[in-house]
Amino acid sequence: MDFSTIILRTVLIYFIILVVFRFMGKREIGQLSVLDFVVSIMIAELAVISIENIRVPMLNTIIPIIILCSIQITLAWISLKSERLRKMIDGKPSVLINKGKIDEGEMRKQRYNFDDLMIQLRQSNIRNVSDVEFAILEPSGELSVIKKTEREKNDPNYAEKVNLPLPLVLDGVVQTEHLERIEKTPLWLRQELRKLGYKEIKKISYCSLNDNQTFYVDLKDEK
Repeated sequence: MDFSTIILRTVLIYFIILVVFRFMGKREIGQLSVLDFVVSIMIAELAVISIENIRVPMLNTIIPIIILCSIQITLAWISLKSERLRKMIDGKPSVLINKGKIDEGEMRKQRYNFDDLMIQLRQSNIRNVSDVEFAILEPSGELSVIKKTEREKNDPNYAEKVNLPLPLVLDGVVQTEHLERIEKTPLWLRQELRKLGYKEIKKISYCSLNDNQTFYVDLKDEK
């Protein structure tokens, strides 16, 4: 066995993969999309094959890795422009606890049982479900938990005014599904934004409704 060749291949593959992942962008391991995860596994397999079988030319490994990297970058760029593709690749968040109430239907839809819920609540230092206002299952599988404030615990009427922290406008597109969650319509949103001086939705990068019923608006390319 030619150990010098194995060492050389290992070092070369290491730097190639390092460069490839730098091009693919920065994400935490726990936040990888399905596409990122699949590409990472395939690149790892190609690297192992290249290192173990020194009879296989290096180009047989490098070319597929470059192709996979190109596919990932291309789809990631397209998903920035296409909400439909973004949802297909990354999925979308699921609200498991909404205003303090567990949504059993959504849990069944996500094949998520109460043991899973309690485990992830404990990992978020939540002792009682009654302390949770919203629990959102992210596409990465992580559970994002928003606790009730003292005012929400003591004032049920105030708790009803608390909104799920979801965007109403994203990259110039009205999020109809999110509006339905707060029982509002796109017409209502457009009218409210016009009152604030925002006449063109397409110029808005991000818009959400705060708990005090005021809007947070960020315009595209605003400095």
